[in-house]
Amino acid sequence: MKKLLLLGAGQAHLDLLSTLASQQPADVQLTLIAPYPLHVYAGMVPRFVAGQHALENCLISLEPILKKAGARWLTGNAAALDVKENTLRLADGSTFGFDWLSIDTGALQNRQQIEAVMPGAREHGLFVRPLEAFCALWPRVTELATSRPMRIAIIGNDLMSVELALAMRQRLPGSAVTLLAGTGGLAGAMVPGHEQRILKILREHRVTVLPDRVVGIEAQQVLLASGARLACDVPIVASAGSAPAWLSGSALTLDVHGQIALDVFGRSISHPKVFAANEVSSRAKPALTKNLLALLAGSPARRHQSAPDHLHFVAYGQRRALLVWRGLSMQGRWAGWLKDWLERRYLRRYRRD
Repeated sequence: MKKLLLLGAGQAHLDLLSTLASQQPADVQLTLIAPYPLHVYAGMVPRFVAGQHALENCLISLEPILKKAGARWLTGNAAALDVKENTLRLADGSTFGFDWLSIDTGALQNRQQIEAVMPGAREHGLFVRPLEAFCALWPRVTELATSRPMRIAIIGNDLMSVELALAMRQRLPGSAVTLLAGTGGLAGAMVPGHEQRILKILREHRVTVLPDRVVGIEAQQVLLASGARLACDVPIVASAGSAPAWLSGSALTLDVHGQIALDVFGRSISHPKVFAANEVSSRAKPALTKNLLALLAGSPARRHQSAPDHLHFVAYGQRRALLVWRGLSMQGRWAGWLKDWLERRYLRRYRRD
C-alpha cells in the first residue's frame, strides 16, 4: 500500500480531502499531520477580531472531512525532513515514512528569526500566527480594554496587518491603534497601485500609520529604528510569515526566499515525490489537488496553469470592504457583503453533512 502524507491543513489539502470524500483511492494510506483539530479560516479572522463573527463561525473541523476521505489525522508539527529516506520527523521525535509527501502548512512566523531582528518579541509580542493561538488570546485583549483604553501597535505591512488594524479600531473604538508598516510602506498589502487608497481608509478610521521599522519590544513600549519609542500595551507581531525553517536542512532545492522550488506540475524540482502549495512553495497556486488526484489514480500529471486574476478585499468599518480586481478598485457596503458571501460559501463546502 502506498503512503501519501499531507503536512498541514491549508486550503489545497482541504480541497483534496473534500474531493477524496467522493472518490477514495484504493491501495493508498492517506495521513494528515496538523497541530490543531480545528482549522481557522484566515479570511474571516479580521471580522472575528472586529466582533462581527463568533470564533466558531471561522472554524473548520478536520475530523468529519478526514473521515469522509478515509484519512487519519496525527497531531504534530514537522521538525525535519529526510528526502533520501522518505521520512518526516515531528517535533515530538516521532518519524513517519511516505511514498509521496505534500506540504501545505501555510506561512509561519519564525520566532527565532523575528527575535533576532526584534529583541523582546517573544516575551512581549502577541504573534498572529498560528492563527489558532492568536484567536484564543484575542478575547483577553478585549477584556483588558473594558477597564481602560489600550495602546495597540500592529507590526507588519501585508493585507492581514492592514485588516487587523482596521478590525481592532472597529472593536476597540476608545483605544489607540498604530500600524508600524516599516520603511517599505504597504507594498505587501495589495496589488501595486492601490496603496494610497488603503492609506486613505486607514486615516478615515483613525489608524495611525508609521513608516518606521521596529528594532525591539520592551514592556509598555516599542523601539523604532529612528530612535523613537512608541508607548504600547499590546504589540501585535503580524509581520509576514516565511517558509518553515526546517526546509533549509531538507536537501530540497529552495528558491532565494527559502521556499520549495517547484516544476510546472507542482512538484519539487529536485525530489518529484514531494509536492507543495502556497507560502511554502515557489508557486502561489499550483494545481495541487488535480495532480495529487492524478497521481493516486495512476494518471499523468498536468502542467500548472496560472490562476486567473483573483479578487482582493480589504475589510473595514461596518461590514464594508475595498475590492480590487484587475487594477480596478471599488469600495462600499456591497463589497463587504460580497466578501462575506464568498467566505461563507467557502466554509459551507467543508461543513456539509
